Amino acid sequence: MNLSRFDLVTLALFVATARHGSISAGARQLNLAVGAASRRIADLEDAVKTPLLYRRASGVELTEPGQACLQHAMRILQDVEQMAGMMSAYSSGTKGQVRIAANTSSITQFLPEDLSGFMASHPDIRIELEEQNSSVIVAAVAENRADVGIFADRTPAAGLVTYPYRDDELVLIAPRAHPLAARRAVPFRDTLAYEYVSLPDATSLASRMLEESSRLDRPLRLRIQVRSFDAICRMVATGMGVGILPRIAAAPHAKSMGLKLVALEDAWARRSLLLGVRSPDALTAPARLLVAHLRGLQD
Repeated sequence: MNLSRFDLVTLALFVATARHGSISAGARQLNLAVGAASRRIADLEDAVKTPLLYRRASGVELTEPGQACLQHAMRILQDVEQMAGMMSAYSSGTKGQVRIAANTSSITQFLPEDLSGFMASHPDIRIELEEQNSSVIVAAVAENRADVGIFADRTPAAGLVTYPYRDDELVLIAPRAHPLAARRAVPFRDTLAYEYVSLPDATSLASRMLEESSRLDRPLRLRIQVRSFDAICRMVATGMGVGILPRIAAAPHAKSMGLKLVALEDAWARRSLLLGVRSPDALTAPARLLVAHLRGLQD
């Protein structure tokens, strides 16, 4: 059997003819000439090598093979309609997946609420989120291992197109009995007399602290390095040193652990988090929708 002879127009015509009991009625539904419709039905019968219709003066009636053909034709047309609907959803951006690589600051402070709002509006778009250091995020986007990156400013991002995402403020965290805890604000220089609890060197926050201490020609007295904001707060609470974290991320820990948040007077303590993509034009429709959503939150 030559499958190329089964085209969707002919199957749709056969279904319409069976429903209306007339080839001419089926032809009208599909905007075909009656003669052309008759030839299509005849070609279909020739392809399956059996009559599908009883032709009478009053119209047509399905043969037993015609009944079986009708069921298969209806199923094929329904599958094609579902496929078309799904492809339309993908092309419009209402269905699909977006891969995001984001730093700890964005995940801790902003992304849960921001992504929740987006996913409520686009329930068929799946988000794949990976937490990484800012430099690793830039590499992941550049190498097409992530569609969208969220990282700290000052991170080299050659080859990426970047947009502002959110601003955050770095603050000093200290035990309430610490000498700096009584101050409303403090310059970073004054904190360098004390031991620090910090994130690993590869993180953008630790890199920024080391860069600024070097610029001041003062050593950063690292007593211990840990891998999470929560761990920093726990270590500070036990008197292991002071730390620097984003205010929004540190605030819940400060309340529960009896810590004091002290503003930093230095300009570098006001950071911007950036969105980065390889090329806006190359983004998938779901990724474009997400980037537009996240950029809109900056306003």
